[in-house]
Amino acid sequence: MSEQLLELTLEPADNQRLARLCGQFDQHLKLIENHFGVAVSARGNHFNIAGDPQNIETAGTVLLQLYRQAGDEDLDPESVHMALREAGMTPVDENSTINGEVRTRRKVIRCRGRNQLAYLHNMRNSDLTFGIGPAGTGKTYLAVARAIEALEQEEVRRIILVRPAVEAGERLGFLPGDLMQKIDPYLRPMYDALYEMLGFERVARLVEKSIIEVAPLAFMRGRSLSESFVILDEAQNTSAEQMKMFLTRIGFGSRAVVTGDITQTDLPHGQESGLSQVVHILSKVKRVSFSRFDAQDVVRHPLVQVIVEAYAKHDEKD
Repeated sequence: MSEQLLELTLEPADNQRLARLCGQFDQHLKLIENHFGVAVSARGNHFNIAGDPQNIETAGTVLLQLYRQAGDEDLDPESVHMALREAGMTPVDENSTINGEVRTRRKVIRCRGRNQLAYLHNMRNSDLTFGIGPAGTGKTYLAVARAIEALEQEEVRRIILVRPAVEAGERLGFLPGDLMQKIDPYLRPMYDALYEMLGFERVARLVEKSIIEVAPLAFMRGRSLSESFVILDEAQNTSAEQMKMFLTRIGFGSRAVVTGDITQTDLPHGQESGLSQVVHILSKVKRVSFSRFDAQDVVRHPLVQVIVEAYAKHDEKD
């Protein structure tokens, strides 16, 4: 197919926005060129994009999107990468009536792609939601955002974040320190998301008041979790018994989200993951929803998507 040229004029003309768009030494434009295999040249607010017709159209759309962003915020290579990743996702229907934003006190979290939008919709409308897919697709991050939204809108009274610690058997004895020091590293990713959305001081106050609780899965046994938003993360590392135990903790007025990547289980060889099993058991149960993600939904470093796809091809051969 012959090379074609797309001419764009970005309005309004603004030298500061243009500088943010292009980046230092035009590094942002180079990222776009490398991603789409096109050539981008600029003179003022007039841009020429040369290359394959389909690619130049998509590159032009990304340039327009980034220019809009540059009016409100600084751009960095990560911002450009995220825009490039979204360009490869199944787009969100512009006519959709689903609210694709979660607003917390410190930031606004926007859904990236149709699968994240469906996931957020399920979490808002189902009592139990499963988010299943590879690392880097935003499953846990968006679930924590939704939990904070539910708390701030007084839909629930508590947030409870749960993870299997170390491995399915939760053998913590060999680690140094007291119990909380032993389990802290395995719960840290969930704390990080809370800190980013609420700030250190507010998270500390809510934890002190037991409004937010972060705990290993073993601590859930025997409890009834009412009026709570409960998230079980890394659920691929639960046994069938542990999964059943967790799901039967859900009390009145509660919502639960279970996230995991079935391809990355740490269970002993030959033991079925509780997450794999529950997909078959609850697939037709009302008020339970399933959201699935794939490599195209990865929103981390571009190499992560390539790695996920490479492993998927390797598993198919086996």
